[in-house]
Amino acid sequence: MNVPATASSSKIQMDYMKLLVTQLQNQNPLEPMDNSEMAAQLTQFSQLEQLESMNSNFAMVLDTVEHNYAASLIGKEVSFVGETASGEADVISGVVEQIFNDADGEIILLAGAHTLGLSDIMSVKN
Repeated sequence: MNVPATASSSKIQMDYMKLLVTQLQNQNPLEPMDNSEMAAQLTQFSQLEQLESMNSNFAMVLDTVEHNYAASLIGKEVSFVGETASGEADVISGVVEQIFNDADGEIILLAGAHTLGLSDIMSVKN
């Protein structure tokens, strides 16, 4: 999930409001702040907030799609580059028996004695 984007949006919003209040408190009374400029700044801020929200939503959708794809691989034979019994790297095949998330939230597949990520898969067979 994209928590840092949400946190940054809140921080940007607070920083902007502090700056706006400071500008209003210290403006020259004979030359007040231009309303159209303030409206443009608020519009840009609103657009930034909406983009960050969309980014967060897309990240959640991608996470769900990846988990569904990984779950669909259970019972299927996958090929991947792994270490053989002799210690050499070679293309290995195995049936996916289990999926789980590691400490970082990455999806891990268990195929025989091998653990691999979704990006390690080279091919899938029924």
